[in-house]
Amino acid sequence: MFDLRLLRAFVAIVDAGSFTAAADRLHMTQSTISQQLARLEESVGQSLLDRSDRPVRATACGERLLGYARRILMLESEAQAAVADPAGARPVRIGLPEDVFNDAMAAAMQAHAGQDRTIRLDITTGLSRSLAEAYRGGEFDIVVVKEAAASADCFASFPEPMAWFESENTAQAWPDPMPLVAFPPGGLYREAMFERVERERRRWYIAFSGSSLQSILVGLEAGLGVSMLPVQAAKGRRLRICAHFGMAPPMAVSIYTWDQGGLVSELAGAMAAVLARR
Repeated sequence: MFDLRLLRAFVAIVDAGSFTAAADRLHMTQSTISQQLARLEESVGQSLLDRSDRPVRATACGERLLGYARRILMLESEAQAAVADPAGARPVRIGLPEDVFNDAMAAAMQAHAGQDRTIRLDITTGLSRSLAEAYRGGEFDIVVVKEAAASADCFASFPEPMAWFESENTAQAWPDPMPLVAFPPGGLYREAMFERVERERRRWYIAFSGSSLQSILVGLEAGLGVSMLPVQAAKGRRLRICAHFGMAPPMAVSIYTWDQGGLVSELAGAMAAVLARR
């Protein structure tokens, strides 16, 4: 491995044309820079400078090394600058459901983070219960979750209208047992759906299970079954409210943050403003 100090001395001598000028440029004595060049020549086993020339010139071996030396020193300088730059050095970890991370929410995050270049937003989407558990475990600075009712320590909470949806192309009543389109086990909507269907003493089965909101919407549009979803999520899709079940009790969309009055709290406020407009 090359010693950067020795490479820097070698390049300075070639550029300055003499040991004396190179020593002045690097703010060291001529004997020190001569010693550094000698150590570099010893490490490569070749003479790197023709000391008889005036100005001093690189030998054939020195010319080959010179280009590499310049590149190594340039990369070292770039690495130091990159490490010293605070941009993106402060992560803000945010968790939220897939349908909440829309264009408006992304724009609000970008506008806030753009005010401080040290911020790096780390976004995770997922099911509300998993996100809430991770937040309580300290894995997120801000989390947005869907829940039956907000906890006392929430930053802000807003009601979200819910309804049962089916494909707008569905022409007849659903058979018995009724096919359901659902999220995987642990999903908040899934259990609420089961409770409602069983309360009406209807038989049911899972006809389609999707791990993302997009897959659930596609399954519904294809007519694979019925499902309970936020009204907002169904807008613009080829869906209609299922006449048999209609509207469902609203869910709470809640935002939580550990920060109190700081930068993260300000970002949570901007996110809450987006949720309030949904």
